Amino acid sequence: MEIKELRSDDNDPLFDTTNMLYKEFDSDYAKIRHNTLIIVQAAPLEIQEINLLQQQISEVVKNAVKHGNHCDVSKKVKVWYSFSPTHAHLIVKDEGEGFKDLEKWNEFNRKRLECLHNSNFEDLANYVSFRTKESDQNDGGNALFAALEYWDGGFVYNGKKNGVAMLKKFQQKHYGINIDKN
Repeated sequence: MEIKELRSDDNDPLFDTTNMLYKEFDSDYAKIRHNTLIIVQAAPLEIQEINLLQQQISEVVKNAVKHGNHCDVSKKVKVWYSFSPTHAHLIVKDEGEGFKDLEKWNEFNRKRLECLHNSNFEDLANYVSFRTKESDQNDGGNALFAALEYWDGGFVYNGKKNGVAMLKKFQQKHYGINIDKN
């Protein structure tokens, strides 16, 4: 059983911002969806999973606003992004202290996945949502579970853990017609 984990690496190539677009937003929680749409509008129409992409970007921006900058509108969320029919590459950075519980989250996720793998549904009830002392009733770490699956080209935090780089690879659709000459 392969277990994907969150990791932190300032030197990961996903943090290279060369040829990426850039936007900076204040940390207004009410504007998360609007700011996400500004970013996603740069994506080409060929991307088949645009709704999932938009949802994933919204979750990452929301985490930066809510957990990183604590909805302090004087603090900024910085977003670098690049889209093509074959990829979505983003870097999102906030002004917060960083995700201090990254290793605790990894351990929680390992136990959750082991319960799923072993069909241990009784113990799985203990791993429904990941909470820290900073969590509110709407937090549960579920966005990170989905992020590890969705961002198949990588999902990595910077050294301070207040920035995350991610890459999604898309299958290019070919609509060619095969003509049999026989």
